[in-house]
Amino acid sequence: MPETAEQPDGMQALGVALQCSAQATGQRRALLLSGTADWTLDAAQSIARAVPPAQQLWLSTRTLPGQDNIAPRQAGQQLGSERDLVVYDAHGGLDADAFAAISGVIRGGGLLLILSPPLAQWPSLPDPEAERFFTPGPGPSRFIQRFIDSARQAPGVFVVEQGQSLPTPPIDSAPPRQRPAPDTVCRSEDQAEAVAAILKVARGHRRRPLVLISDRGRGKSSALGIAAAQLLQGGLQRIVVTAPRMGAVAPVFEHAHRLLPGSRLQRGCVETDQARLEYWAPDELIARRPETDLLLVDEAAAIPAPMLEQLLSQHARIVFATTVHGYEGTGRGFALRFNQVLDRQTPGWRQLRLRQAIRWAEDDPLEAFVLGALLLDAGIADAAALSHIEPQALLEASRAQYIPVDRLMQDAALLSQVFGLLVLAHYRTRPNDLRQLLDSPAVQLYCLRHDDIILGVALLVEEGGLAEALATRVYLGQRRLSGHLLPQSLSYHAGIRDAARLRYLRLMRIAIHPLAQGQGLGSRLLRAIVADMDPQRHDCLGTSFGLTGELLRFWRRLGFVPARLGLMREHSSGSHALIMLRGLSAAGQELARQARMRMQVQLPALLSDPLRDFDAELAGQLLSGKPPPSNTLDDDDWQDLIAFAFGQRGYEFSLAAIAKLVDQAAGEADFMAGLEAQQRHLLMVKVIQRRSWEEVVAACRLSGRAAAIQLLRTAIQQLVVRHCPADTLAALRRSLQL
Repeated sequence: MPETAEQPDGMQALGVALQCSAQATGQRRALLLSGTADWTLDAAQSIARAVPPAQQLWLSTRTLPGQDNIAPRQAGQQLGSERDLVVYDAHGGLDADAFAAISGVIRGGGLLLILSPPLAQWPSLPDPEAERFFTPGPGPSRFIQRFIDSARQAPGVFVVEQGQSLPTPPIDSAPPRQRPAPDTVCRSEDQAEAVAAILKVARGHRRRPLVLISDRGRGKSSALGIAAAQLLQGGLQRIVVTAPRMGAVAPVFEHAHRLLPGSRLQRGCVETDQARLEYWAPDELIARRPETDLLLVDEAAAIPAPMLEQLLSQHARIVFATTVHGYEGTGRGFALRFNQVLDRQTPGWRQLRLRQAIRWAEDDPLEAFVLGALLLDAGIADAAALSHIEPQALLEASRAQYIPVDRLMQDAALLSQVFGLLVLAHYRTRPNDLRQLLDSPAVQLYCLRHDDIILGVALLVEEGGLAEALATRVYLGQRRLSGHLLPQSLSYHAGIRDAARLRYLRLMRIAIHPLAQGQGLGSRLLRAIVADMDPQRHDCLGTSFGLTGELLRFWRRLGFVPARLGLMREHSSGSHALIMLRGLSAAGQELARQARMRMQVQLPALLSDPLRDFDAELAGQLLSGKPPPSNTLDDDDWQDLIAFAFGQRGYEFSLAAIAKLVDQAAGEADFMAGLEAQQRHLLMVKVIQRRSWEEVVAACRLSGRAAAIQLLRTAIQQLVVRHCPADTLAALRRSLQL
């Protein structure tokens, strides 16, 4: 009689058998335990008894009885560590990003346990991890169903359902073929070759960059740390590491510290008495341009190409490293986007790929399962498929169409091409984006295709349509909603009170096949989308992107107008974000006109304070067609002033109106009457002289920026009460509930 999942001894024996199989091959195995939360926990604990506690890692959104566990969103903190057993509890939801990240922590011979609700029920259950990013639809989760199907079909992944018979474990007795390590430091021949190549960049001819690419688990980041330690021991004084986030390069610092006797490890820094290895964020590195002996750029695929190009021009000795398939970004897209830049600027550059897995043996079943289930290996049409088509024929024969999500589930090749293009085109595309694509009812997909070849994709999301009371709270900064980027920014930042009540379609991603770019396909796809829009359903089509002159001209040619400029540079792109709109309905067209006018009216004041370092040429393009200046305070100005003075509206978002009020009041003999000395001083140094917040805090002897803003609110309150018509003030305070 076969053993069932209810028998603890049988479950423990299955776990031991899987571990023996994994250890015999040097590969990894996975076990999906499906049932009630208590049963799956008991089953996992039964299996875990065979593994030392120090080699276990448990992830769960709940507190697990008898277990120390971390929340899934802390998975990134474990990168660089190695465990024999990882348990992911999906009863509180499945965070696809965390699952992808934590799978790489398991070493060869290790085991992954996935605890899930009953498989028949799981796709239909609420998932708080998904709800952090979007509002799921009413039906079953397509993403979870696809995950289950992938697990059932994947070799090396075993599914155990509560009350069902246990699967037959594999029998693997032959030990894996081991490659001898070339030395005591590097763990593979590939890694040793990579270290030697990094040393050559530092010691050889200038302007000969190195590009390291690898799948996860190949020792890429370790190679950077090993090489850095050897170079610092050999006389280099300053090596800088950059990456999208400091946590991504923790293994670099850990390996360097281990190999540098007497070194000191701090957050983002390893130093000896003579030398330093230190982390700099990409945008800070570009802005401050520190002197370095060598620059190491890790996870380069997750850094926008324009920033990489700036780093390349600023540093004579530079190594780029990136992951081919990974949640941090894709090396395939990096290569397609960036190789031409390298050919043009540094023709002596070299590429090296690390193929040998270090943490696990080749053909690892768990790696294949994760890549397939999360589409980290999604592919696009190759060069051969496009080589026989003339560019003009490609443009004329391509057709744009709306793609229902159900069709993606029925056509695996279509889904792979679509998501593959999204991954290639955007450094931020991650596994949770696949879930949003498959499960969010607010997402719409359009494709541009030539026969079976997907040439372009556009991903749109519905936003806005908020009720009046909620829209007012968003305007005042009292509520922040998940998603709704355009309506929230236009309401709170741009100061258009009713903006959040309108209905938007935001272009989240647009991607054109890299071998078909520059032929007008993007414009063709977007024009087809505009033609397909229904003004009865949506008021505006909008987009937000890191501003460049080229992109500004592109969107303007398609009928979009600038609507709101971000005040801070984005860490990811090094550029200021710009929102552009194209009105669809009459209300949407009026909103686009109003937003453009308000931005242009407010921009001069912003350019003299928070945007004083903004690119002058881009500022000129945004100000083109600006209406004549007016010193008269209009209804929009009073609304901004009252929302700032009596509410929580930000200073910079009300700056133009505040400056106009203070300028108007300054001409009166009793301008400062009734104000305290500290308030008068604050108005002078901040509003009139436009000094930085740091200077203002020091000059006014305040505890910090928050105290300065609060004092400024009280000063503006008095000026508003003195100068705003009483009926206007009463009406606006009443409507804003202030």
